[in-house]
Amino acid sequence: MTYGQWSDSFLENYSKPPMRAEGTHQANERCIKHLKAAFGATRLVDVTADSVDMYLRERLRAPVVVKMKLGYKELRIVKSTTVHQEFRVLRRMLNVAVRKKLLAANPCSGVEFPVAVKGLFRPHYVSWSEQQKIESHAPQYLRNVVRIITETGLRIYKELILMRKDQVDLQNAVVWTPDSKTPNGTAEVPLTSLAIEAFKNQMAISGEGPYLFPSDLNPTGHLKKLKTVWTKTLRRAKIPYFRIYDLRSAYATRLSAGGVADEWVTQLLRQSDAQVFKKYSQMKLRMKREALEKLNRRANEMAPVGEADAFSTAPLCTEVLQ
Repeated sequence: MTYGQWSDSFLENYSKPPMRAEGTHQANERCIKHLKAAFGATRLVDVTADSVDMYLRERLRAPVVVKMKLGYKELRIVKSTTVHQEFRVLRRMLNVAVRKKLLAANPCSGVEFPVAVKGLFRPHYVSWSEQQKIESHAPQYLRNVVRIITETGLRIYKELILMRKDQVDLQNAVVWTPDSKTPNGTAEVPLTSLAIEAFKNQMAISGEGPYLFPSDLNPTGHLKKLKTVWTKTLRRAKIPYFRIYDLRSAYATRLSAGGVADEWVTQLLRQSDAQVFKKYSQMKLRMKREALEKLNRRANEMAPVGEADAFSTAPLCTEVLQ
């Protein structure tokens, strides 16, 4: 079997919904278009670590080519994050091939990405003070979005902003997600008191339509995107840009920091794969580093309270008895 044949099979059987979200499938198609141009006629067993490494290095030097009216035009060099995404898709495709016994081993395991990709797939740890600062500069509906995500872990675009009002049961403190990215995502999500308050606030400003977050452009539709208002809010709050999706990561990190077992955090995130929890370890590590900054290296040299009082040179306050 050639790589081109396997890529077609992969897209059809392991990439399309409901196996993956539509957005993920489209991203896979874009990546595989470039991978297929390089490996399409190569037998699957002949894809080696050296050939993958050569592909990555050539792509990192390649320009972005766009189609114009008068032909094609070369723009800037391809971003390293784009090439890294292609590498991740290739690695996953070949992992599936190994499980299907089409390959003995994945050649990507012997490849190290040739450049450092700064900040890629590392969730931003949102502290409570930072969250409050963001909320103070956000419009009311975005303030509710931020509070709901950090208190429930709902997916922003697949679950929250398209949510209908009849999915919210404030009396029983749950919301129902009938459609989600994964099968485990279809569930009742429990609400904290802060989440209930945010849902109530959003209900009050959502109007008479069926959606919790109605669209300004279409009264019968729901909100589509938050990137523009999110970027402007972070700029007003003077906070460096990070993805709004990292608020969901903050929810997971706060659960873990509160002592909730990793297995339970995975269930509360409604993920099917426990390995997905590993991406939150970077945030936990940052929290530990912040705790280390409070380390008192002279704690064992501090005098006991009683001893300090005995040798204190401060004048004593006395009271004259009448």
